[in-house]
Amino acid sequence: MERIKPRTLSGFMELLPPDQVKMERFMETLRRAYSLYGFTPLDTPVVEAAEVLLAKGGGETEKQIYRFTKGDSDLALRFDLTVPLAKYAALNYGSLSFPFRRYQIGKVYRGERAQRGRFREFYQADIDIIGDGKLDIINEAEIPSVICRTLTGLGLTRFVIRVNNRKILNGFYAMLGLTERGADIMRTVDKLDKVGKEKVREMLVSDTGLSEVQADEILAFISITGTNAEVLSALESYRGKNEILDAGLDELRAVTAYLPEFGVPEENFAVDLTIARGLDYYTGTVYETMLTDHPEIGSVCSGGRYDNLAEYYTDKSLPGVGISIGLTRLFYVLQEQKMLSDALLTAPADVLVIPMTEDLGFAVKTATVFRDAGIRAQLYTEQKKFKAKLSYAGKLGFPFAAIIGDDEIAQGKISLKNLITGAQALVTPDRAVIDVLCVISEQRNVKVISE
Repeated sequence: MERIKPRTLSGFMELLPPDQVKMERFMETLRRAYSLYGFTPLDTPVVEAAEVLLAKGGGETEKQIYRFTKGDSDLALRFDLTVPLAKYAALNYGSLSFPFRRYQIGKVYRGERAQRGRFREFYQADIDIIGDGKLDIINEAEIPSVICRTLTGLGLTRFVIRVNNRKILNGFYAMLGLTERGADIMRTVDKLDKVGKEKVREMLVSDTGLSEVQADEILAFISITGTNAEVLSALESYRGKNEILDAGLDELRAVTAYLPEFGVPEENFAVDLTIARGLDYYTGTVYETMLTDHPEIGSVCSGGRYDNLAEYYTDKSLPGVGISIGLTRLFYVLQEQKMLSDALLTAPADVLVIPMTEDLGFAVKTATVFRDAGIRAQLYTEQKKFKAKLSYAGKLGFPFAAIIGDDEIAQGKISLKNLITGAQALVTPDRAVIDVLCVISEQRNVKVISE
C-alpha cells in the first residue's frame, strides 16, 4: 500500500496540545466576558445557500468565497459571522426578543492567498446588539466596556480603543461638497495606518479625484489630536455647519460621557478622527483597538454601528452595533511575539494517578475522589517502568503525581508528589485534594497573555 504523506493545507492552522489548551482558554475567557453583559451564545451553519451569503456581497467577497454544488444545491462556506447573523435575525424575527444580544465564536472561510498571519480557515469572535426599529446610544457606549473587560481578562492592559463616528466624517465631507465620494474617501483614509499620510494624500488626489486643497482639508481635519476633551472641544468649532456632523458629535459626546461609569480607564480610550472603517455599512460609532506596544499588529478588535443589519432578507428595520476579533490571527501574532504565558497550566489534567500494583481498585477510587472535588485526574495504567511514567507526567506538565503502591494501599494513603517543587508526602486522598487545590487554584487564575 502506497503511503500518503500527511500534510496540512496552506492557510489552515493546527496546534500542538499545549497551544490548543491556550487557544481554548482564549475562547473560554471571551465567553465568560461576553456572558457578563447578557450576550447569549449563537451557532449558525458553516454551510449556507450561496445566494444567502452573497446577498450583501459581490466583488471581492465572491472571489474569496468557497463555493460548491451538491446535487442541485448551490452552496458556500460562511466567510464571516455577520451575514449569517443577518439571515438568522430575519428568519427568527418573530421568536426573538429585542434588543437581541448574541455572541458567536466560530470558524469562517476565505479563499484568499495564505500569508503570514492571514488564514483561509480562522476563528472569529463576534458580539452584536440588534434593535427592532431603534437602538439606544447607550449600547454603543457599552461596547468599549466589553472590549476592555475582554482584553484585561486575557491579560492585556496596554491597549487603546480608538473611537470615531461616521456621521462626523460624512457631515464634514458634505461641507466640502463630497457626499457622493464619501465612501471612497473613507476607504482611502482607513489605510492611513498602513501606508502613511503622504500616500493617503496621493491616493485621495489620484484615485478618488479630489483636488489637492480638498485632500489637505480632509487630512487636517482627521489630524485633530489631543486629549479626548480637547478633540471634542475642537470639533465644537464645526457645530452648526452641518446637521449630520452635529448629530455625530452629539453621539460621540454621549459615548465618551458614559465610559467612566462603564469602568473604562481614560488611558484605554481615545477619540481618533482617523478611524473610518472602510466597510460601507457602518453608519455611526466605529471602533478599532490597538496594542500600545505592538502597533505593527494592527487592530485586534474592530466594529461599529450599522443602521439595518438584515435589509437584504426582510423589510424590518434591525439597527445594531457589533465588534469582531480575528481570533486565529490574534493568537498567531501573540504567539509569534512570545506574548502567550508560559505559566499557564497546559497539562491535560492536574494529577496523574500512577498505580504500581496489579490491584487497581484503590487507584480508581483515588481518581474518583479527585474528580468529585473538581480536580482533573488521569489514570495511567500502561505497563511501563516507574521512571517512564514520571517522564510522561513531566513531559506533559502535570503539576502532581499520585503514586500508589502496596504500602500506600495498606495505609489507605497515596504518595503525592509535587512535580513542580519535587516535594513528596504520604497523605490520605482527602488531604491530597486540599494540597492540590491550594496549588492549582493559583495556576487556574493565570492569564493566557503575558505582556
